[in-house]
Amino acid sequence: MSVDSIVRYFRTRILIMEASSYQNEIIPSLIKDDTVKYTFLVDKDPVFYKTKYLNILAKQVDTPLVCIWDADVILDHLQILDAVKQLRTRTSDVAYPYDGNFLDTSDILREHYWLHRDLDFLKKHQAKMNSLYTVEGVIGAVGGAVFAQTEKYLQAGMENEDFYGWGLEDGERHYRWLSFGYRIYRSEGCLFHLSHPRDQNGM
Repeated sequence: MSVDSIVRYFRTRILIMEASSYQNEIIPSLIKDDTVKYTFLVDKDPVFYKTKYLNILAKQVDTPLVCIWDADVILDHLQILDAVKQLRTRTSDVAYPYDGNFLDTSDILREHYWLHRDLDFLKKHQAKMNSLYTVEGVIGAVGGAVFAQTEKYLQAGMENEDFYGWGLEDGERHYRWLSFGYRIYRSEGCLFHLSHPRDQNGM
């Protein structure tokens, strides 16, 4: 659903990495767009080393802009256009395509979206959703989806691999960007998290 929400409006390069003890072929069977590059790595560790894998993907980026996009989020495509415009015009170094409001859809609303792919329906029911991942001292959430100038992202050290597993790495990265003096922009509109069961990796 996440990839579909992007390729419906944009022809862009998407890198997907799956790291698991075995490959079940589910993700490759769902990829219908030839701009999506899928990679599988055997990893028998029950803890998902998110920062390590994001850095592996980041080193493959050969475009001026890079985006970190969680596998379980969607938002209005106009918010993406707004964020990317800020970076292309060099008025910002980093751009979150949402205003910091990160909403968990709930299972019921997620199932409706799965069947109808109607983002307006989710927007109408925002009041029924719970907020996720606010970081103390930061206005709103800083995870889920973020765009950056690739050169700036690399200069700031990409992801901090001292974070093993899931949690808090997004907040550290945000504060690190602030310490570098990066100009950070937020688009209007929320980010939707498609509800799912969670394990020790937050997935």
